[in-house]
Amino acid sequence: MSSLFGSSSAAAAAASSSNTIGDLKMDVPLASPPEDSISDIVFSPGPQPNDYLAVSSWDKKVRIYEIDGQGKSEGKHMYEHDGPIFCVDFSKDGTKIVSGGADKQAKMCDLNTQQTTQIAAHDQAVKCVRFFEIPSSSSPLVVTGSWDKTIKYWDLRSSAPVASLDTQERVYTMDVRDKLLVVGTADRYINVVNLSEPTKYYKSLQSPLKWQTRVVSCFTDSMGFAIGSIEGRCAIQYVEDKDASLNFSFKCHRDPPSGNNVNVYAVNDISFHPVHGTFSTAGSDGTFHFWDKDAKHRLKGYPAVGGAITATAFNKNGNIFGYAVSYDWSKGYSGNSPGYPTKVMLHPVNAEECKPRPSVKKR
Repeated sequence: MSSLFGSSSAAAAAASSSNTIGDLKMDVPLASPPEDSISDIVFSPGPQPNDYLAVSSWDKKVRIYEIDGQGKSEGKHMYEHDGPIFCVDFSKDGTKIVSGGADKQAKMCDLNTQQTTQIAAHDQAVKCVRFFEIPSSSSPLVVTGSWDKTIKYWDLRSSAPVASLDTQERVYTMDVRDKLLVVGTADRYINVVNLSEPTKYYKSLQSPLKWQTRVVSCFTDSMGFAIGSIEGRCAIQYVEDKDASLNFSFKCHRDPPSGNNVNVYAVNDISFHPVHGTFSTAGSDGTFHFWDKDAKHRLKGYPAVGGAITATAFNKNGNIFGYAVSYDWSKGYSGNSPGYPTKVMLHPVNAEECKPRPSVKKR
């Protein structure tokens, strides 16, 4: 199979190959979805036998669903913010959820007691929240990123941040894996933090992509991260300079060229498979794709789902891929309509869809 990371013509040719086209016919909708655009979805990494999925939305609500082994879903809990919610995350043990939004605060919900408390505050909207753990702390910590150009660290037992870092611009996206924190801001800045030393930047750079950053997502081995931008490109970036030869970028979420015109779509989310380390991209064109960064192959591409995909996530075993379909405002106010779909779909992942391909040449 030819590499898809070289040129758009190669991508178009390979996309026509039947073995790269994925199937959506087994996908099932989540019961009782949000009533407005979906901003984020995350599966619980906890040990519970069934999967739990948290969904944040512009309708000011976080909804938590339980999903059984057959893909049937049931709403289990819901809590609210005072404005649209932009982000949500589970604690490692699956007992707590943190969310942030336009009301300039982050809230935590304890699923055992179903009590919700405010745990963080910023001067502007909270765009990103993530749980993380460090060996010196006996409880999970939370990092928040805001449009007020700061990231702040919070101990859940204290109302004041334990530390903060200024960013060059508004925080748009953030991800954590082990000790790796990656923060993407306006003006294409990317900041890398080693959480062993959380009060300083390990590295700062500008995105290798030429347009606005939409998403950063850490590799499963925390050796690097992927970047998605508004112009239908994805970049693979390793943290250490010694691995710089492995960095590359590629085109995705673009229509085949028609004359001199190419329709280009934002890459709205990137999710890494928890077992195989392969990854998904999803975009404003309403498609998602599975990729192998090491072999530089597209594994599968899927037909358009009828609306922009705004958020994605794999469950802890990697056998369910969730994707949220809702308006992403990429076409402004005029692009929205009452009939635009708002739903979360659950795609059962066949092992062959996400397994890495043998690399053509050894490194």
